[in-house]
Amino acid sequence: MDDLTAFKPPRYLQNPHLQTILLSQGPRRLRAGHILKKLASSQLLLQAEDGTRLIAELDYAAAGRSALVILLHGWEGSSRSSYLVTTAASLLAQGFDVLRVNLRDHGDSHHLNRELFNSTRSPEVASALQDFLSTQTYDQVFMAGFSLGASFALRIAADAGPELGLDAVIGICPPTDPARAMDALNRGFFGYERYFFKRWYASLQRKLQCFPELDYAADLAAAKSLDDLNRIFIPRYTRYSEVGDYYAAYALVGSRLSALAIPAYLIAAEDDPIIPVDDLKRIDAIESLHIETCRHGGHCGFIENLAARSWVEARMLQILREYMNQAGRLEEVRRQARVM
Repeated sequence: MDDLTAFKPPRYLQNPHLQTILLSQGPRRLRAGHILKKLASSQLLLQAEDGTRLIAELDYAAAGRSALVILLHGWEGSSRSSYLVTTAASLLAQGFDVLRVNLRDHGDSHHLNRELFNSTRSPEVASALQDFLSTQTYDQVFMAGFSLGASFALRIAADAGPELGLDAVIGICPPTDPARAMDALNRGFFGYERYFFKRWYASLQRKLQCFPELDYAADLAAAKSLDDLNRIFIPRYTRYSEVGDYYAAYALVGSRLSALAIPAYLIAAEDDPIIPVDDLKRIDAIESLHIETCRHGGHCGFIENLAARSWVEARMLQILREYMNQAGRLEEVRRQARVM
């Protein structure tokens, strides 16, 4: 379902690049820093069945709903990215416990697993979450992700949603067709490509410091662009010999999400400078998948004012409350039926 009028930023905030930058910089970054100082987060080590270890941070709401929201960051972000922290604060204020999960080689986790991160590793995240959730007794469990984290969240929900006990999933601006997203990065404002290149380059350097035997220092030094890094590292450190095959392996187009058995919400912006919104039309229609698009928002921004408050946090809370209200009404009907 398209909703072209839901998010209406003031005219001075309608530029998609400004929206994208304010996602994690400026006022939002300052606010996130203040929030982090106040949080009493518990750092957890989640372990997948194959031995993969992921770091997560768990925060408990002061007045709990017995409901958990799992948050996944974007590529080269972390559990402490500004947008994840402010979103966590909004959820905590409404009574939701929050688990912020670091993907492999994100945050302070490069030393935990020898193999490199790649974007097809959603099964290990699902398995690590299963390890955590098997010890919990929440009445409702939700998952939400931003950018690449949204792709992970939607794929996990499609592949293992019922097994994990997920009740609903929300994805903000996922890369629907990664090959087209990379083309958009290369053709668009040069700052985005440079940003992700520098972040990935630094991450690979850090990984090499943890595991010198990987011995790719010379190749890394020769790389000058994201395309260079992809050509070097995808054939050597993933199961895919061709870059195109790798991109196709985690694309959401076609029937990739057809197994979704829980409510799923995909929120995107028409002016996203990184993710081509037209690719959403290539996702097969699925009854449980609700697609919402806004005219403005940039990449995951949806910034409403100069304090960098994000509309998408409010929309996420609205979705969760609607689901919980519906679940409550259904349970009441079932209770009445048992009484009768």
